[in-house]
Amino acid sequence: MTISPLRRFLLAAVLWLPFAFFLWFAFRAQFAWPVVQIAKVALLHLWPGLYLDVLIGADEISQATGQLIAHHADWMQINSNVLYNAVRDGAPKYAFFDFIVNPMIYGYSVPLFAGLVMATPLEKWQRLAQIGAGLAVLWLVQAFGVVAETFKVLGLQLPEGTAKMHELGYSLEAIALCYQFGYLILPPLVPAVLWILFNRPFIEELTQPPPAAAAEPNRETAVETRQQGN
Repeated sequence: MTISPLRRFLLAAVLWLPFAFFLWFAFRAQFAWPVVQIAKVALLHLWPGLYLDVLIGADEISQATGQLIAHHADWMQINSNVLYNAVRDGAPKYAFFDFIVNPMIYGYSVPLFAGLVMATPLEKWQRLAQIGAGLAVLWLVQAFGVVAETFKVLGLQLPEGTAKMHELGYSLEAIALCYQFGYLILPPLVPAVLWILFNRPFIEELTQPPPAAAAEPNRETAVETRQQGN
């Protein structure tokens, strides 16, 4: 029994996708590093008036007790240039607003794309080339989501940050739109588009109708023809 190319691909995808997500989660700190560096360059060079520094790795602190829960090597700490009142009750105490972003929220596109590529019948060098090119694009997409979240935190969640955005002439609606675009649309869409662009011949093979079976000769007609000939 021959398995159709579509069923073979689906079976391979079912096997490869969980493995790709496992590797991505196991090495999440390594996968987050280039994203943090790209976001750091963008934030510090394009908006030096808003951001002071970007650090890789951050501590998770309990808001109830103030105790350290865990250190996450795949998180990033954003040190902003926005002053805020750190003490809501009592005498004002101003400090620079720092916050944490988890870049892996936007990174599930990487194992999704890698799993699709590994499930596609390709040569070894083709798989490596596609994954390498895909990583370069997906890291940029992931960095876009991270940058958009930093603006969302400053502009939409911090009153002092909202005032700063108005002072700089930035639209809060545009910030919200970029955040939603980077969080909801780009992570699932871009890996699918990349896979389609890289593997158009294979997709055309999947979408082609199966070849029609050759018609078997009608034995009764052949016998009648021979009898008439005799």
